[in-house]
Amino acid sequence: MAFTMGFNFLLLLAMAATNILSLYHLSSTFQSPKPSPPVPIHIPQYLLRHLNDIRATINHLTASTSDSKRTSPVPHDLILHSQVAPIASSCHRHPYLLRRYMNYTPFSTCPYDLDLQETLILNGCHPLPRRRCFSKTPPKPTSSLPLNPFPTALPDSSVIWTKYSCKSFACLLQNNPIDFDLNARRSSLLKYASELDLPVNRFMQLAKSANSVIRLGIDIGGGTGTFAALMKIFYNVTMLTTTLNVNAPYSEAVAARGLVPLHVPLQQRLPVFDGTMDLVRCGRAVNRWIPLPVMEFMFYDVDRVLRGGGYLWLDRFFSKAMDLEEVYEPMIGKIGYKKVKWAVANKTDPSGLKNGEVYLTAVLQKPVSR
Repeated sequence: MAFTMGFNFLLLLAMAATNILSLYHLSSTFQSPKPSPPVPIHIPQYLLRHLNDIRATINHLTASTSDSKRTSPVPHDLILHSQVAPIASSCHRHPYLLRRYMNYTPFSTCPYDLDLQETLILNGCHPLPRRRCFSKTPPKPTSSLPLNPFPTALPDSSVIWTKYSCKSFACLLQNNPIDFDLNARRSSLLKYASELDLPVNRFMQLAKSANSVIRLGIDIGGGTGTFAALMKIFYNVTMLTTTLNVNAPYSEAVAARGLVPLHVPLQQRLPVFDGTMDLVRCGRAVNRWIPLPVMEFMFYDVDRVLRGGGYLWLDRFFSKAMDLEEVYEPMIGKIGYKKVKWAVANKTDPSGLKNGEVYLTAVLQKPVSR
């Protein structure tokens, strides 16, 4: 009898527990309704491509592969830098070169890999990651540097010549007189032989007549810095010169003349603040070989750094005649600058005759206010 009563008591407890659990389940169901399915978000294709680029970059930086070119582990400083600073998304196209660039011994002398740096920069991998190593210097540095930006000769001791076929500025003068004959380049910027020419003194007169002060500027693709040198000695104008050491020490040549070289490609955002420059000059490095998106972004970045009333000077920009009319002139027109000078003439060298190319020299003034 006692056993039967005990068993019935257990059944009663079990039923009570079951009812309590059922009530709890029903109450939680009513209190927490099932959430509605999420609304799908449309992601543009260009953003998906960019995210894929970033993902590929991260994979290249953090994962080892079995590729013959990638048998060594990822350099520690490359991973470290990727955690503290951004790396250009274009670097993901050249992970092996980037790995070589960052494969060094920290706190020692940096490898002299200028050709590797130039290759990465020209392929859009810029700015390059910083490295914790000491840069090499010439073995016998000169005891004095010229104060005159037009010296009789540039000092060979200011350059490490290891990577160049020429081992002196005299050799460069013989093989590349267009860039390294400083006096010839100087005279070409001071004389007027055709409508395409705009002597420096004539430009300064144009600016003065418009009550414009020229004090600061950037010479894009300025080679060895002759334009900046002329502006310095004649008008006390500070010009920065963007240049790359493609097959010759252009940056060292600019610096040896007491001028400032900027080692940046055309894809790079100009490293100066908004609205601070009076003049941006585009030398002969700016021409039809530049991809159109790069050129368009460059023009708008020029607008960013120019102050109101500042000048954009295109010096002998060349393209096909049809492209100038249908592509480049409308592109330039979109920025809404006043045409101070606009001169077009046929390009008469073999390449120009073959491709139906023309030169454009233009001076454009940015509106004082938008």
